[in-house]
Amino acid sequence: MKCAWKELLAILPLRLRADVDKYGKDTMQELRLRLGRPPEIVTDRGSRWLPVEVTAQDLSFVVQTASKYSPWAASTVAKGYITAAGGHRIGMCGDVVMKDGSVAGIRTVTSLCIRVARDLPGIGARAAGISGNILIVGPPGSGKTTLLRDLIRQISDSGQAVTVIDEREELFPAGFMQGRRTDVLTGCGKTEGMEMALRTMGAGCIAVDEITAQEDCEALQRCCWCGVRLLATAHAGSIRDLRCRSIYKPLWDNEIFGNILILRQDKTWYTERMMVCR
Repeated sequence: MKCAWKELLAILPLRLRADVDKYGKDTMQELRLRLGRPPEIVTDRGSRWLPVEVTAQDLSFVVQTASKYSPWAASTVAKGYITAAGGHRIGMCGDVVMKDGSVAGIRTVTSLCIRVARDLPGIGARAAGISGNILIVGPPGSGKTTLLRDLIRQISDSGQAVTVIDEREELFPAGFMQGRRTDVLTGCGKTEGMEMALRTMGAGCIAVDEITAQEDCEALQRCCWCGVRLLATAHAGSIRDLRCRSIYKPLWDNEIFGNILILRQDKTWYTERMMVCR
C-alpha cells in the first residue's frame, strides 16, 4: 500500500501531527476538522477523537498550506474542495460567497474533510480481464478512484496504452506508480482533456475520474464513437441510482458502457451490464 503520508502530515498544524501519525498512519480514511470541536480520525473500524479543539487558525493553516496559493487550487475552492500534494482531497464547508447566482468561493471555513489517498496495487487485477468500456460506480468513500487507478495500471501493463485525464492530480500524484503505457494529462478539465487526448495521443483507451456534468458525458460519447476504449467513475449507490440521474441518460441510451462495476462500502464490487430497457 502506497500513501504520501509525509505530505499529508505537512499540511496539518504542528500540534496535531503526532497524534494523527500515531493513530492514523496505516488505517485513517478521513480526518475531519470542525471549528470548536475535537478532530475526528475516521477508519474502517470507527472513529477516534483527539483531545483538543480545532481553532480557526488550524483550519486556515490547512487551507493555506495545502493550496500554496495556487490559481488552480483557488479555482477549485468554488467547488468546495482543494487537492493537496499526494492526491489527498480536502472538502470544505463554511460561509459561501455567491456571485451572479453561482458559488465564487468560501469566505470563512468552518469544517474540513481530508480524505487520504492510498494506492493499493493489485486490486484491479480481476477487473482488468473485463473487455470493453468500464464504468465504476459507488457511494462517496467506497474506493472508486483507488480501483480505477489500479485498473489503469493493470491494462497499461498488459499492453494497451491508456491516456489519463487527471484533472486534480488525484489519480496519479507524484510518487504513485503509473504503469508502463500510461500517459497522464493534468491541470485541465475532463472535456478539454479528452478532446486533446483524441487529437494528439492516439489513445487506445482514455480514463477519467468522476463524471459529474453533461459535458463529460458528451465527450465520452465522442471518444467512444471514435473507437476509443473508456474507463470512468461516477457517484451512485446502485444501477437504479445511476439511471435516476438525467446527466447519465445519453450513456444509457447509447449503451456507451457495457460493464458497470458497483462498489460496496466494504470496498468489494460486483459487475452488471448497462442495457437499455426496450
